[in-house]
Amino acid sequence: MPLKAELHCHIEGAAAPELVIRQAQKYGKDTSPYIQNGSFVWHDFTSFLAAYDFSADLFRTEEDYARLADHYLTSLARDGAIYSEVFTSPDHATKAGLSPKAYTDALGEGMLRAKAKTGIEGRMIVTGVRHAGVESIEKAARFAARCGHPLVTGFGVAGDERMGEMEDYVRAVEIAREAGLGITIHAGELTGWETVQAALDHIRPSRIGHGVRAIENSDLVRRIADEGVVLECCPGSNIALKVFDSFADHPFPALRAAGCKVTLNSDDPPYFWTSLKREYDIAAEHFSMNEKALATVTRTAIEAGFVDRKTKTALLARLNGAAR
Repeated sequence: MPLKAELHCHIEGAAAPELVIRQAQKYGKDTSPYIQNGSFVWHDFTSFLAAYDFSADLFRTEEDYARLADHYLTSLARDGAIYSEVFTSPDHATKAGLSPKAYTDALGEGMLRAKAKTGIEGRMIVTGVRHAGVESIEKAARFAARCGHPLVTGFGVAGDERMGEMEDYVRAVEIAREAGLGITIHAGELTGWETVQAALDHIRPSRIGHGVRAIENSDLVRRIADEGVVLECCPGSNIALKVFDSFADHPFPALRAAGCKVTLNSDDPPYFWTSLKREYDIAAEHFSMNEKALATVTRTAIEAGFVDRKTKTALLARLNGAAR
């Protein structure tokens, strides 16, 4: 089994159905509209968000969040992952009645529990949500810059790409960048190549969340390859959300062939009936990638990780040891 690393996963969206059911029992909520036969049910982006928000609302206390991070990272490690970055959302914390600090500390505690059991390294990327507005994103950036948590190493912008413009987020990103945080931004998923170009022009991130619609513009693909921007690709998510009709139509192989740095990620795994392991299996089956090619994807992810040099060197040593 190849060793794996993940850069793009929303922690609230990583809650497995069985964990959500346990949380629902704790808070006396009925899961039947959203979970049937042990699986999330939804039929379009709006109903997906409804199921997501219902489940996210069931994580309310520090122990709930610690359990969530521990549960997810432990399951990743079981599938051969040695490194995990998750998107965290101060907006969710506030909705749950927790301070962003208490929420972040709790997720960090869960990551440390998983590491103690399995050796997996975890880091957090604080995200602002586009449909919550520019002010909310700047608030998230200020929190990320000042929180001082050793596992908070990045800042990102997620949410509905159809809302707002990239230049609206420059100030938020600069706050985070000045604090030494890595920058990633969602673009080129539900909207076309233009959002990827706007992200590169205005935000200058080292990584793009998704970015797959860049394939619609060959000059842009060349620019991504030339600038070494890393794409956090989520094929299972793209097919579930009908960004592309089938894996045969997915641009992952074409982006890779064009010299773009590509990685494999699960996004909101149980909602898209996937896992990081399945993403690697998809790449093997549909993109004709052998173990060596998959190990290169893992190496790309670790090298692009928002993590200190010493930890990165240790992770690469583990990967190189496994490849022998």
